[in-house]
Amino acid sequence: MNEKQKLLAVIGPTAVGKTNLSIQLAKKYNGEIISGDSMQIYKTMDIGTAKISPAEMEGIPHYLIDIKEPDEAFSAAEFQQLVRRQIEDISSRGKLPIIVGGTGLYIQSVIYDYQFSDAPSDEEFRKKLEKRAEIEGSEVLFAELEKMDPTSAENIHPNNVRRVIRALEVYHCTGIPVSQWQEKQQPELLYNTSIIGLTMDRDLLYQRINERVDLMMRAGLLKEVESLYEKGIRNCPSIQAIGYKEIYDYIEGRATLETAIENLKQNSRRYAKRQLTWFRNKMDVEWFDMTKALEEEQRQKKFAEICFHIEGKLRVKSNTYY
Repeated sequence: MNEKQKLLAVIGPTAVGKTNLSIQLAKKYNGEIISGDSMQIYKTMDIGTAKISPAEMEGIPHYLIDIKEPDEAFSAAEFQQLVRRQIEDISSRGKLPIIVGGTGLYIQSVIYDYQFSDAPSDEEFRKKLEKRAEIEGSEVLFAELEKMDPTSAENIHPNNVRRVIRALEVYHCTGIPVSQWQEKQQPELLYNTSIIGLTMDRDLLYQRINERVDLMMRAGLLKEVESLYEKGIRNCPSIQAIGYKEIYDYIEGRATLETAIENLKQNSRRYAKRQLTWFRNKMDVEWFDMTKALEEEQRQKKFAEICFHIEGKLRVKSNTYY
């Protein structure tokens, strides 16, 4: 019987410290990093997605970043295929693949034997919903999803029109919420996986999120979004992402800049809450509280604790395998 490939996953809400930890782990365990973020795949969308810079990578190879133009479509199914091929490639070179991010469905679809084609589809119905989204707005469709399938609605962002429409489509075809379809699959882990989850005191996390938004604005988020707008990027999944839709509201006169920034902070905080809910309900995660790890001494202790768990789970040690 073939031994499963080793895979390390670092997950958690936005602004909790996943990027920094993943770099340390990649250095220690001879790893290469695969982005598990559904928006960092888009080129020129750097500030609003908190995309890691080349300098921050510290020489560690990163994959699935900047692979699509902002107006190109991308799905969890395509992500699943690309990442699984990348895991195979990294493993074949004696490296440890490390998937890092906060997009729950995307990461779940890779780690588990997850099938996207099980639920039926209705192309005509889907096109009607897409037209309604253009005319009535995505919020109207999301409100319908909340009534029809509250479990799925809790794990889908209201601005993710494509996933909202897909959930409504599955219910239309089957009368069964898409969340129940997912539960029926009872997927198994495809890899020998250690899933490290980072969490933090809620007030501190929310403070960090607010500070991150302020930093994004100082770094030029408004200019980044204006550039997308000037290029004619409209009605694309990419600009429905948090950090872009809110600024589009400002550019198109639906909100003041101050209101847009406050909405961005609020939506980011809500997203963090949904991320935690998803991971706790859908995946077998070993959680580590990072609240006290902002101080250097405590950070080192927490890192040692995380490494101890990883080495016991995956039987890896610094730069070599047992």
